[in-house]
Amino acid sequence: MKLAILSRAPRSYSTQRLRSAALNRGHDVKVLNTLRFGIDLAGDEPDLQFRGKPLSDYDAVLPRIGNSITYYGTAVVRQFEQMDVYTPNTAAGISNSRDKLRATQILSRHNIGMPATTFVRDRADVIPAIERVGGAPVVIKLLEGTQGIGVILAPEIKVAEAIIETLQSTRQNVLIQRFIKESKGRDIRALVVGDRVVAAMRRTAKGDEFRSNVHRGGSVERVELDPEYERVAVRAAQIMGLKVAGVDMLEADAGPLVMEVNSSPGLEGIEAATKLDVAGAIIDYIDNQVAFPHIDVRERLSVSTGYGVAEIVVHGDGAFIGKTLAESGLRERDITVLTLHRGTNVIPNPAARNILEADDRLLCFGRLEEMRSMIPDRKTRRSKVKKLPKHPINET
Repeated sequence: MKLAILSRAPRSYSTQRLRSAALNRGHDVKVLNTLRFGIDLAGDEPDLQFRGKPLSDYDAVLPRIGNSITYYGTAVVRQFEQMDVYTPNTAAGISNSRDKLRATQILSRHNIGMPATTFVRDRADVIPAIERVGGAPVVIKLLEGTQGIGVILAPEIKVAEAIIETLQSTRQNVLIQRFIKESKGRDIRALVVGDRVVAAMRRTAKGDEFRSNVHRGGSVERVELDPEYERVAVRAAQIMGLKVAGVDMLEADAGPLVMEVNSSPGLEGIEAATKLDVAGAIIDYIDNQVAFPHIDVRERLSVSTGYGVAEIVVHGDGAFIGKTLAESGLRERDITVLTLHRGTNVIPNPAARNILEADDRLLCFGRLEEMRSMIPDRKTRRSKVKKLPKHPINET
């Protein structure tokens, strides 16, 4: 396999470990500065230049895109995708994870547990927003930040209001998030590769510091994750469109709460804590994908007129609940269930004997008209405005 690692820090621990792991496995690997690429859109086919010369062919590319060059870096990754070069982390996945608001919006749509979060711009909305997430203390986060930079704990509402006003005056957008007291300055970093967690560590903040990042002086230790934490970590990475990701979770009383999904996770801390070859696991995964590439079902199966892929949700008042797939009548309607999603569990190619439950999500291939008829009309949101009591009109 010929692999390109996109990195502006060739001497960093993570880049060196990935390069060494690839070389030790007999692969041809190059570390290429992301900013030295030129995106060539002049020809009949998409192409890239590197240092002003045509780029040679690569089987795969591993992006290590820094926060400061997200826009240009994702443009380069997108061009590799257009050239059919495999990448475990797509440009869309990197962009989604890099923007904390966008990431929170995407994850919340898929029932991933997260600390209560809100986003407002007007000064008059700040205090109501703080009250909606549970009141002070609250965590204030810049939308784009890394290594704990731009994360502030405000102990009181007035302090939070002042901090937010100051940040917004400098045109910084911020999230307001509930402070999870029971986490006690600790969090979990799960390193996801493909569809499994290959390593996990617990990070503990130093002294009175509530941020547990290693760059903030936090300590690390290996941890064996409960199945629930593993499922949430893998599911969060999949939702964001990332095959290599560091998923940060808080240990809350209600279970794992996802804080962030990192598309370029550092390897030094987690390899030191776990003594595992995380870099090797990443390289092996990429090699396997190049040898047996992933098939995009939505693209490959929608070639027949009138057929396509859709997601059908088993609603609580629906007729499917308690029935097996065989009894559901889907096959008779020319619909094949490819995957059954139940909470954080994924059942590929489910058997006919699987019994359907409320809120199951079925990824199906079949006749579009048949599937469309099974999707209920969208509910309109009801106004939350309270009606004012009627007062008699004084006649004169």
